[in-house]
Amino acid sequence: MPEVLKGLDPLLTPELLRLLAEMGHGDVLAVVDRNYPAYAAGAPVVDLPGADLVPVLTAILSILPVDAFAEPAAWHMLQDDGSAGPAVADVQTTLDAAEARSVPFVGMARADFYLAARLTRVVVRTSEHRPYACVLITKGVVQDADGSASR
Repeated sequence: MPEVLKGLDPLLTPELLRLLAEMGHGDVLAVVDRNYPAYAAGAPVVDLPGADLVPVLTAILSILPVDAFAEPAAWHMLQDDGSAGPAVADVQTTLDAAEARSVPFVGMARADFYLAARLTRVVVRTSEHRPYACVLITKGVVQDADGSASR
């Protein structure tokens, strides 16, 4: 989709923008890889074919604040052996850069991740090829120019 608004990443489709705007403080967003059973979660699904995880997260995090009150506010799916997947370091870097702080980002067993994903508000399915490249992010509050929280 071509960019139609100034300053918006073209990965932020109209449907995705609407769903992100409908999220409130504390709502959780799932951004998942191509193998994740996205429609099983029961939340609205936005498919972004041809887009990898990090560019999608970069686009989303350019407009969506990560919760600074809940720790952790972001989780990643652990591999079945309990280790972090190959995308975790890139996602951590993306989270930290978007928030200009160190964002707590914890691993969650695959079965627990599937259960937690059932409570998400939106699922964004990417074409990410790396396995276990699935994350949950809790939406924070929008800050005013002076750094105070908009309520």
